[in-house]
Amino acid sequence: MRSGSRLSERWFGLALWLVAFTFAGFLIGLGSLVVGDLPQVEQRYRLEQFLDADRARATTDALRQIRREQDDVRRQGEQAQLALAAARSASEAARETFANWLKTRDATQRVDQDPGLIARTQQLDALKAGERAIEERLEVLARSELDLSERETAQASLDADLRAAAREKLDAAERGQELRVFGYRLALTLPLLVLAGWLLLTRRHTRNWPFVWGFALAAAFAFFVELVPYLPSYGGYVRYGVGVVATLVAGRAAINALQAYRERQAAVETRPDAERRTDIATDQALARLARQICPGCERPVALGDPTTNFCPHCGLGVFERCPACGQRKSTFERFCHACGTRRADAAA
Repeated sequence: MRSGSRLSERWFGLALWLVAFTFAGFLIGLGSLVVGDLPQVEQRYRLEQFLDADRARATTDALRQIRREQDDVRRQGEQAQLALAAARSASEAARETFANWLKTRDATQRVDQDPGLIARTQQLDALKAGERAIEERLEVLARSELDLSERETAQASLDADLRAAAREKLDAAERGQELRVFGYRLALTLPLLVLAGWLLLTRRHTRNWPFVWGFALAAAFAFFVELVPYLPSYGGYVRYGVGVVATLVAGRAAINALQAYRERQAAVETRPDAERRTDIATDQALARLARQICPGCERPVALGDPTTNFCPHCGLGVFERCPACGQRKSTFERFCHACGTRRADAAA
């Protein structure tokens, strides 16, 4: 079926739609940058802001002092271990020497060597006493290390409790900040969406319609796509709640629109045929006829039947005879396709 628009107009229309999409693309890019940078209006919270400064400082200093003492005890223990190893080595060497000396004395049975026996025995006792003193020192160091470890555990637990309390305050502050930033984003995108809807209702048929559609596409993308990742989530309740409310609003609007459309169509179908045809644009009527539907009620019509001149559903005249040549033509065509007579001239 032929169309009422010229080929050049179609190409111009495609070019204008390209302008609309290009305009929308640039607006979407600009909007994504603005929406993404909105959190910069708020300060970034840190855990240290919510810590009890005095208690945290005291705990940190205590832990630092305990760890310094642990390092000192550990170094002293290492030194004592080396000293113990040296003392044990000296004792072992002295015992071997004493054992050899005893064998020699037993072989010679010399009584004049008894003072030497006493001296060597005293020397061995002194070495053993020194070894025992080092062992006792290691035991003291081990007890000190255990005490320091217990103190460190207590201080670390206190520090962890302080940080856990601060973490809860930080999470609460970040949730509040997230809601505020979401409010900023909503305050930016919702008016744009409302403005886009108003422009579509009032300005979509003006000469600047590409910019109207481009702005509307950008506003819809910003609201329904850019805003979605920033929806606050509390276990999914907010997201699903927003989805339920949006579905109810959209569904109710669709139901009301359908009811209004039916009432409007019913009112239109009661008007005279000629008056109804004047309210339908020629291009729109021809496009609907090309799809085998009535231009008025949009119900299917058997247009291929040469006897079908009126819509059987609403009674709208869709075909007539040309007064000049008698050829059957559409009532919405301004010129007869057989003789080229204008409709107004033929009627005159």
